[in-house]
Amino acid sequence: MQYDNDAKQLKYEVLKRVAELSFAGELEDKIDQIPYDIIPGTVAKYRCCVYREREIIRERVTMARGKDLPGGSEDGIVTVLPAACEGCPINRFTVTTNCQRCMAKKCVAACPFGAITVTGSGAYIDPAKCKECGRCAAACPYNAISDTMRPCLRACPVDAISMDDNKQASIKYDRCIGCGACTASCPFGAITDKSSIVEVIRQLQSKHPVYAMFAPAIEGQFGDATVGMLKSALKQLGFTGVYEVSLGADAVAQHEAAELKEAMEDGRKMTTSCCPAFVSMIHKHFPRLVPLISHTVSPMTATARFIRQENPKAQVVFIGPCIAKKQEITRVEDSADYVLTFEELAAMFDARGINPSAAAEDEQDGSLYGKGFAMSGGVSGAVERALEEAGVDMPVTCKKCNGAKECKKALMVLNAGRLPENIVEGMACENGCIAGPASVLPLQRTVKNREKLLKKADARTISENLVAHQFDRIKMD
Repeated sequence: MQYDNDAKQLKYEVLKRVAELSFAGELEDKIDQIPYDIIPGTVAKYRCCVYREREIIRERVTMARGKDLPGGSEDGIVTVLPAACEGCPINRFTVTTNCQRCMAKKCVAACPFGAITVTGSGAYIDPAKCKECGRCAAACPYNAISDTMRPCLRACPVDAISMDDNKQASIKYDRCIGCGACTASCPFGAITDKSSIVEVIRQLQSKHPVYAMFAPAIEGQFGDATVGMLKSALKQLGFTGVYEVSLGADAVAQHEAAELKEAMEDGRKMTTSCCPAFVSMIHKHFPRLVPLISHTVSPMTATARFIRQENPKAQVVFIGPCIAKKQEITRVEDSADYVLTFEELAAMFDARGINPSAAAEDEQDGSLYGKGFAMSGGVSGAVERALEEAGVDMPVTCKKCNGAKECKKALMVLNAGRLPENIVEGMACENGCIAGPASVLPLQRTVKNREKLLKKADARTISENLVAHQFDRIKMD
């Protein structure tokens, strides 16, 4: 795998090396060699010196092993790498050469902290006094004060990131929803997620039956590999069996459709429950709306229950582009046992020399509607289809939220009692799960690949697919 992003490439190389050594049973013996394998020689390529580069690799290895960094918090799946956090402007607001040294001095008047003075060369902002309120930038008639917000701060939809005493990023876990937007936005890859790759490999090498289930968003992530090919490739890794989570998505659509019908008859509003970051946003930032969350479990949990119905002793591994799923399994007891991201799966494939596109074909599990859960609007579309298949004729209106910022706005309106729609479909990632923070390919390539692959899927309905799989035996709430 070759990324066009050096930060993602280094993360991948660490994951791949950790996977190689884990499969070979040599991780603990050769763990100290990994930084030197990835950063050889004496000339730095990315940072000030090779010593810092290697320290960053050591921190990445710790996270790849699923461990906590020294002094780090056990609360978060998402963590800041101290050695990697640098390069961002320390002072958010700075005066540019557009400053005309005007007589009005509106910036000085606007600052309530006395942080701005006017010198012979223009206005000056004292960083020791500046509280980053932004009033000076808003007041300047020449737009001479630039607002250079750190990418992680700008990306976070719930203000869960702040700066510590050392001006490094710090995560407020009581606010964090685990969406992973910060991990994708940091140009230095200084915020990353904790991995279960070592433990999953250990399970694969044990005598336990280990089953994989992959998110609907996987189609298009591995080139022209179909879901059938991906199933075969995962079995080559050592998984006992493999299922599409789009099967669980079909069940969620049907159950949520019945739940929505009941809510509409009672005059109640409702929100979807499949996106864990969206659900976490409600719990942490809009607690009054918790009763409105759909009681239907996520497709991941539904599929895990289906697998255990057939194989009670199975260890279940969910694979997707979502970091928030790693938090979801800590909240839901009978969901997946482990979560791997597409990034981690790609590293495991490469560690074993497996090419999914060259694997044998296998069968399809989900309908096109279940597969549609991967994209914004797909959940509501599947729910409406399920209502139609059930013969329910009700005028359903849905607020489709494309990204965490839209989710936040919709929930604010719902919280105020002013939302006209019957149901809110919340997806924390813009464009849906196919643009998740732990994706492998860029969005445009994924969409292009996905369009070709979905044309090969059959036209089974939601209801007939669930009947064929006897999914009616699975508890959905």
